[in-house]
Amino acid sequence: MQYNWQQSDWTKFSCDLSEVEDDLLRYLEKTAHLSGILKALPEELKNEAVVDTMTAEAMKTSEIEDEYISRADVKSSIRNQLGLNLVPEPVHDQRATGLGQLMAEVRNTFSEKLTEAHLFDWHKMLLSYRQDLSTIGNWRQHSEHTQIVSGALGKEKIHFEAPPSAMMPGMMAQFIHWFNEAMPEKGSGIKASPVRAAMAHVYFESIHPFEDGNGRIGRAIAEKALSQGLGAPVPFSLSRAIESSKKDYYQALEQAQKSNDLTRWMEYFIPTVLKAQETAAAEIDFILKKARFFDRFREKLSERQLQVVRRMFDEGPSGFEGGMNARKYCGIAGTSKATATRDLQYLHQIGALLLSGGGRSTRYEVDLEG
Repeated sequence: MQYNWQQSDWTKFSCDLSEVEDDLLRYLEKTAHLSGILKALPEELKNEAVVDTMTAEAMKTSEIEDEYISRADVKSSIRNQLGLNLVPEPVHDQRATGLGQLMAEVRNTFSEKLTEAHLFDWHKMLLSYRQDLSTIGNWRQHSEHTQIVSGALGKEKIHFEAPPSAMMPGMMAQFIHWFNEAMPEKGSGIKASPVRAAMAHVYFESIHPFEDGNGRIGRAIAEKALSQGLGAPVPFSLSRAIESSKKDYYQALEQAQKSNDLTRWMEYFIPTVLKAQETAAAEIDFILKKARFFDRFREKLSERQLQVVRRMFDEGPSGFEGGMNARKYCGIAGTSKATATRDLQYLHQIGALLLSGGGRSTRYEVDLEG
């Protein structure tokens, strides 16, 4: 079979946007709504929203690749990079340090033209800890075929084969030129930033220029395209929306790499951007409710109780998985079961927690609507 990069119309991408026209209009409406909410937030809550969005992006772009990193380390790394900690917080995982650097760099340089140096720097930030890679901070150079493969040994399925390494310098020079010429303000630019982001992502992934890290850097490029269209860093996490149904993502990408007609890819990617916006709106609403919760209860809670409640809030709008119970409380606060039970009953009595179940199934959730 011929992949997209082997076909005569390679880089002459086409698509029919008729099925996603309404989604593109909704994207503009939701963007204005989200930006307005963020502007109205107090500075402290605005910073919290930014950190939470960047943390989600860093974690989920890794989880798409089946790499799981401590949320606490990622969040500390991002806060350090944004200068929000007077004293830098310790980060125990080198991967989290690199992700924090990458997220901050993509955010801080969103308006700049894309360059080879940017991409090499991003690659070094992401993978400098990897001892097993022969090339970090440069295009791949190995002579072996670069294939995306799944399945057990002897039953492998090849999903995609990328161009040979010798073609990387020329193909990436062409990609970088295309990306910059497609900026919305250019005469020949792509005005709808989700369309440009979708094209840029599949274009970059099809070249697959690095030995590893292509997916994460490709999603950073999509974020850059969206940010340039907004004229500001995107207030949502694209990777969180992708990771929530990553099987669909990989299937859509595999199909997109068989043709340079990207109609079906657009019909996957643009609704995914909308989903990312909807999740961000729920996240901001959650941050506001959390602030009101602490205004109501901060003076009524001990340090131990605050520690547990903050840990419950760390799980975001979806809540603490399975709810809070005495056993989990003991693990977080390092206290006895009797103290944990007494604390939970007190938190319920003052209206801070909602109670459900009974006996061994007793669990508590934060009451955000009280």
